[in-house]
Amino acid sequence: MLLIFAASLAIFVYGMVASMLGTINPGLASKFNLDNLQTSYVALAQGIGLVIASVSVGPLLDRKGKKVGLLLGLGAVAAALFILANASGYSTMVFSMLVLGVGGGITLTAANALGSDVSESRRAIVLNLLNVFVGLGGLATPFVAGNLLSGDAVRVAYGAAILTAITFFIQLFTKVPPPAPILGKQEGSAGVFRQPLLYVLAFSVLLYTACEFAIWNWLPKYLIAQGIPETRALNILSLGFALGLLVGRVAVTPILIKVAPLTVTMGSAVLMAITTYAMLQTTDATLAGIIVFCAGLAMAPVFPTTIALVASLFKHGTATAIGFTITCGFSGLVVSSPIIGWLSGTDPKGLGTGLLVLPVCSAVMVCLYLFLRARLAGQQHAIA
Repeated sequence: MLLIFAASLAIFVYGMVASMLGTINPGLASKFNLDNLQTSYVALAQGIGLVIASVSVGPLLDRKGKKVGLLLGLGAVAAALFILANASGYSTMVFSMLVLGVGGGITLTAANALGSDVSESRRAIVLNLLNVFVGLGGLATPFVAGNLLSGDAVRVAYGAAILTAITFFIQLFTKVPPPAPILGKQEGSAGVFRQPLLYVLAFSVLLYTACEFAIWNWLPKYLIAQGIPETRALNILSLGFALGLLVGRVAVTPILIKVAPLTVTMGSAVLMAITTYAMLQTTDATLAGIIVFCAGLAMAPVFPTTIALVASLFKHGTATAIGFTITCGFSGLVVSSPIIGWLSGTDPKGLGTGLLVLPVCSAVMVCLYLFLRARLAGQQHAIA
């Protein structure tokens, strides 16, 4: 139970990080006069930080243990949020988002690696329940910002920094088992990169992350451009998308008992393509909220279930395999952010064109899962 508690707190902080840019985006854009392209570079900095963290932290976790990763990640997040709260210019803001990405990537990788140790037989279920706290963190940040803090970016950053610092000290005094010694561990960690299926799974997470972060980072600004008030737009992000993620990860638990994880992710990708396209076809706030909630439901199982697939396939060097997969996932944010910015142009209403990247990525995910299903059909894993 202590492991789940520790991982849940860390995942909650990551949820705050994931929704932070989208929450403060309207305020920052107004304060610093940022257009869509400039905002995309802020998101790009966050994505680069996430990639740097996730690519480097896996071997560290395999050698030094998950607690080291949790403390490093949470410390970096807290520091970045304090820097962001005091940012006086565009360059400082970009730097703070880079550090925030580094901290968020370390925290997410360490928490998922810790959660994967809880139960091998029910790994997909545990990780989906654990990642409910992404939805909680993602729900809390825009909801509190829009309804209690008047969208004030400085107050939002300070509040999140204080909560992260508290979580850091809780983790400091939480007992986490040290890494188990494994014979040939270094060879096993290196061996994961010789498995082609790892790259297919990693690419699917890349596409998924591009979709999820596009909603976190761009949805409020897109909705505001459609004439929806800022508070209402932030509530759609929190009570629509974030709540959909939360409910979806709870609801999928009994489904995963009876339905194979790969089947669940394939169905989710189909629904993602439908809902993300429909989301861009309405300007009505109520209908947009309903569709965004459904998009959150559809996306909910994809990330934790895919991470569970990776952990099931790679018994040795698990944290390395998970870290690489998450790294590729965050590369989706790095690639998609400037693409969305370039396609959108300087006109705020151009985001409708840029965000068409979401249903396209979802459709490609369906093809990847069909390929995985065919490759795994003859193997003795309870994942196909």
